[in-house]
Amino acid sequence: MSLRDYSLYLMETLKCWSSLHEYIVVFLFLTTISKACEAPSSPECFRRKTEEFVYWCEWSMMNTTESNVTFDLYINSNIKRKNIKETSTLINGEDVKIIYDTVDILVKAHVGNSSCTSTGTSVVLGHTVKYEAPKDISMSWLKNNLSLSWAAAEKKHPASAEILFRRDARPTESWGKITKNTTSETSIYHVIVENLLKDSDYQVKIRQRSTQAPNPLWSDWSPVVIVPAELEQKPEVTMMQRLLNGTRAVTLTWKPMPHAVTYSLNDTQSSSGCPCKKKRDLIHTTTYTTYVSYSAVSISVIGANAAGKSSPAILQVPAEPAADLQICDKTLLDEDLDKKTCLEWYELQDGDSRPENVMTLTSRKRKRQRKHIEMNMKDYVRYLYYEHRCDGGKPKTVQMCLFYQKEGVPLKEPQDFIVFSETHTSANLSWKAIPSVDQQGFLTHYSLCSVNISSQDEPKECHNISASVMRYRLENLTPAAKYNISLVGVTRVGEGPAATVTIDVLPEKLGNVWWSLSLLFLFFLLTTMCTCILKRIKNKIFSPVPTPVIPDFIPYQPESQDLIERKEEVHELTLHPLHPEGKSVPKDAEETAVLVRQWDDCMDEDVENERGDSGGPSEECSSPGSTEEALRSRGGEMTDLEQVDNEIAMLIYRNGLVFDVQTEDSL
Repeated sequence: MSLRDYSLYLMETLKCWSSLHEYIVVFLFLTTISKACEAPSSPECFRRKTEEFVYWCEWSMMNTTESNVTFDLYINSNIKRKNIKETSTLINGEDVKIIYDTVDILVKAHVGNSSCTSTGTSVVLGHTVKYEAPKDISMSWLKNNLSLSWAAAEKKHPASAEILFRRDARPTESWGKITKNTTSETSIYHVIVENLLKDSDYQVKIRQRSTQAPNPLWSDWSPVVIVPAELEQKPEVTMMQRLLNGTRAVTLTWKPMPHAVTYSLNDTQSSSGCPCKKKRDLIHTTTYTTYVSYSAVSISVIGANAAGKSSPAILQVPAEPAADLQICDKTLLDEDLDKKTCLEWYELQDGDSRPENVMTLTSRKRKRQRKHIEMNMKDYVRYLYYEHRCDGGKPKTVQMCLFYQKEGVPLKEPQDFIVFSETHTSANLSWKAIPSVDQQGFLTHYSLCSVNISSQDEPKECHNISASVMRYRLENLTPAAKYNISLVGVTRVGEGPAATVTIDVLPEKLGNVWWSLSLLFLFFLLTTMCTCILKRIKNKIFSPVPTPVIPDFIPYQPESQDLIERKEEVHELTLHPLHPEGKSVPKDAEETAVLVRQWDDCMDEDVENERGDSGGPSEECSSPGSTEEALRSRGGEMTDLEQVDNEIAMLIYRNGLVFDVQTEDSL
C-alpha cells in the first residue's frame, strides 16, 4: 500500500473517532508525512536505438523542492541502482538478464528519514525505443510548403514525426498538428508541411518516435523554432568605386530585407590577404567596403535567414580602362613568383573581359597552373594581362597590357565601309573596326588605296591611316571619274582582306563656271569703282599739280650773237582793282586790254605753229622786245588805272613755266 492510499484509509477511520482532539493529532501527523515524501512518477525504461544494448530509465518528481532526494531503481523487486541523485539512470544490457521478457520496474524515493515508492510498470526492455528530441532543425520554403530537416535518430530507418505549428504573429492561436513519416537521406530526416503561407513567420516544434520498435515511445518535444518568411526578392544593391593607386575601394550599400538576418558577399578576388583568391564574408549590416584590383571582378550579395537564402544580386565590376594600353611582348609566366604576386590573363572576346574567361597563376599552385595556362592559351587571341601584388592586405595592380602569344594577319576586312558626301573633287569614307576576335594581332594601321579606273594615266595612290581613325576624306579627285577604293587592316605580320567600294565622282557643274566668271567680273567692277572713288577722294583732299606745257625743242640758230646771250626776263605785272560803278573806263585801259589780247593771240599762234611743224613763230609775236617796249611805253600811264572793271589775265613767264593767274572776281 502506498503512502497516499494509507493516508486516505486513516482519514476514513477518523470518522469513527469520537474525540475531536484525537482527530486533530492524526491530521497533523498525516500532513507531516505528506510533506516529507512524494512518490515519483512511474519510470520509463528504453533504449535510444533499436540496435543498442544500453537502456535508459527516466521518471519525474512533480512538486518536490528538496535537493537531498535520492532514488533506488528496482527491476523485478531486485535493486539495480542505489542512491541515484538524478531523475534518470543508465543500465547496461549485461545487468538485465532477461531483455525480451516482461519485467516490473519501480522507483523508491528517500527524503530524510522518510521514503516513498512509485507505481510499478511492466515492460519488455528489448521492445521499447525512445528517440531523443529533434535537434539542429533546418527549414526552407518550397512555394507554400515548408520543408523541415534534422539529424536522423537512426540512419537506416525512418521515423514517425509529429509537428505542431502556428503563425508567430498570433501566439494565442491554437496549434496545427500533422503526423507523418519522415524520409531519410544521408542521415537527415525530412518532412514537408503543406499549404502554409510562405510570406508569414511560423512557430514550429517537433517530436519523433521509431517505426521499427514494437513499443515505440514519443521523444520529448524539440524547442520551439521560428520559421521566417521566404526571401522572395534579391537585395537592391548600389555600388560606388574609388581609385586608390592601383586598388579600387568598392562600397556596397543595400536596403534592409524583411526577415533577413545575415548577408553573404562573394567576390572573385580577396580583399584580405593575397589577391586572385575567392572570398566570402558574412555581414550583419547593410553596407560593406571591399578592395579589388584593376581587373574585372564579379561580386554577389545574398540575403539569408533560417528559412533559406534570397536570389543573389550580382554586380559586375568591369576592368578599369587604361588611357594608353601598351603592348607587352613578355610576361612573368616563366619566372618564379613570390607569395604576394598573382598573374591573370583575360581572354578578350569583342572587348569582353568577364571573370569566367580568365587564367590565373599564383605561387601556391605554380606548376599545375603554369601547365594549364601553357596548354590552354590560344594563338591569335588577344589577352588582357594583369600583374597584381598584395600591398597592405589589399590587391594592387602594378602592370596591365595587351598580349598575344602568336600574331597573324586579320581574318576579316574593315566593317561597313561606305562613301558619303561626295563632291566633284572629294569624298568622305567611314568604316567600323575589325572585331578584335578577327584581328589576330595588334592592328598597326589601315592602308587606303584609290585607283582611277576611268583613266590609265593616273597611278595608284595609297595612304596609311591610324588604327584608331574610322573616317577619312579623300581629296584631289578628278571630276566625273570613276575610282575603285580599297581598305585593309595591317598587323605586324601583314595585311588582311580588303573592303572595297566604287566611287563615281560628280561632274563639275556649268553653274559653277558661271559663278566663277560672275565673281571675277564682280571683283574687277568693285576694283574699278574703288579706284575711281579713291581718286576722287584724293583730288578733294590733295589739289592736283598742273602739268607744264613744254613744247618740242627745235634747234634754232639766231641771226645775231646778241640773241644767244640774251636771257629770259620776268616782268612783274600789277593788278589794279576794278573801276567803281558809274565811272567810265579810261581809254588807255582799253588799249591795255587790247594789248593783252594780242599777246594771247600771238601765244596761241606759236603753239599751233609748233604742233604743225610750220616755220618759227610770227614776227609780230616772236620778239620779246616788242612786248617789253609796249609795256614801257605805257608804264607811265599804268598808275592811273587803279579802278579797272574788266578782268585782266596775265601770263607770267618764269623759268619756262606758264601760270594762269585769275583774280577773285573771275572765280
